Amino acid sequence: MVNKVTTATIIGLDAYKITVEIDIINSIPSISIVGLPDTAINEARDRVRSAIKNSNYTFPSKKVVINLAPADIKKVGTNFDLPIAVGILIEESLIDPEKIKDYAFLGELSLDGTIRGINGVLPLVLGLKDFGVKNIIVPEINLNEAAIVDGVNIYGASHLCEVVNHFIESPLKIRKININEYLEINQNEEFIYDFKDVKGQKKAKKALEIAAAGGHNLLMSGSPGSGKTLMAKCFASILPPLELNEALELTKIYSIAGLLSPDEPLMTKRPFRSIHHTASANGIIGGGSNPKPGEITLAHRGVLFMDEIVEFPRQVLEVLRQPLEDSKIVISRANHSITYPAKFMLIAAMNPCPCGYLGDKEKQCTCSEFQISRYLSRLSGPLLDRIDLQIEVPRLTSDELLHSKSEEECSADIRKRVVKARKIQAQRYKADGILTNSELTPKLIKKYCKIDKDTEKILKTAITKYQLSGRKYDRILKLARTIADLEGTAEIKQNHIMQALQYRSFINTNN
Repeated sequence: MVNKVTTATIIGLDAYKITVEIDIINSIPSISIVGLPDTAINEARDRVRSAIKNSNYTFPSKKVVINLAPADIKKVGTNFDLPIAVGILIEESLIDPEKIKDYAFLGELSLDGTIRGINGVLPLVLGLKDFGVKNIIVPEINLNEAAIVDGVNIYGASHLCEVVNHFIESPLKIRKININEYLEINQNEEFIYDFKDVKGQKKAKKALEIAAAGGHNLLMSGSPGSGKTLMAKCFASILPPLELNEALELTKIYSIAGLLSPDEPLMTKRPFRSIHHTASANGIIGGGSNPKPGEITLAHRGVLFMDEIVEFPRQVLEVLRQPLEDSKIVISRANHSITYPAKFMLIAAMNPCPCGYLGDKEKQCTCSEFQISRYLSRLSGPLLDRIDLQIEVPRLTSDELLHSKSEEECSADIRKRVVKARKIQAQRYKADGILTNSELTPKLIKKYCKIDKDTEKILKTAITKYQLSGRKYDRILKLARTIADLEGTAEIKQNHIMQALQYRSFINTNN
């Protein structure tokens, strides 16, 4: 008789229900696993055998055939150990097959029968719930992460014996977490970096506020020590709190990447990913034989910070163009393709020239025109087109350096305005499936970014003077829409367009 045990596997961010079929054949003792298993699953043969024997159970002295159905889906990960062991123990009459019909099993086994934690528990549990599974046994270490899913019974086990006893005499306890309450409690925190500690730079602070309010990309150019990196770090303190659907989506990503802490089963803060200029293109967009999320996906609904952006290789910078435009990344392989979300805000900083002092009022630049031109050419025109705000951050004056910190506006006050603007956008776009102005499509721009005749004349002049592309024109309108939202104005006015134009530096990269 063939026994069947339910589990699941992950491809991209999606879970697929897998049935582990176990059959015992009168033949030379061995274990055969079929159904497109990866190396980790093939190695389960030795782990499962030792785990069963060291748990004082009998392992069949016959041939064990294990099929992972459907056979045309690639199976990856170590979460198949537990369901394989359960299927074998059913053959040994230790578990009643009728009792596991509404159960699914996830977990890796140690040689002594201990159940180890696995990656991707949240998407696996969510997927199994969608498939109608009512009870799921997961590793004890992953219990909090799985328990945030409502509508399914979650049990945590730390040893194979506990799983067997659950169906005999000692049922495991169900674990539940109030996800809304957990999210609300853990979103209240004090940030290490606060805008009250940033002296001067009012224009840059305002630009960062606009970027946070509308989800826009921003590039800061200025002399060394002008505060670019510090303000970028403070940027996280003015971002609005995560909505529940955003938190779940982020948690799925970090769970699959293995970056979720057992003590923090739900992502409650927007990610701030600061990457070094030695990062590879695959490290940023994701990849591998079984493609994993890259930095742009780990920064989803948050910030990707690139300090000294011109120091990154040109090839690495150019891979950002498509994700910045489409808010997703498609990783294609020979037998399948995976789509990861990438709705991130790019915050970048750079020096205006190789020596760093071009345009500085205190220190003279020592770079030649050729050096400056070659330096700026590392940022292509198409990439700059996708950066909504491009501002200069000047050196602080002596008065600004000596200015009292207590007089600077704190992040909490700025965040209130950002949250208010985000709520306006969420209400406006509730029927369009987007959350911020930066996500507006050309069709939605025509609907929500209407301007009057006088404002149109200003834009017409700007298009001629600065030779604006269609993309730049759309982004200026989206930027003006955010500025209007911060002011609580329903219509885009002339001053909003003029302010949006001021935040475009129109760098000539000769590309």
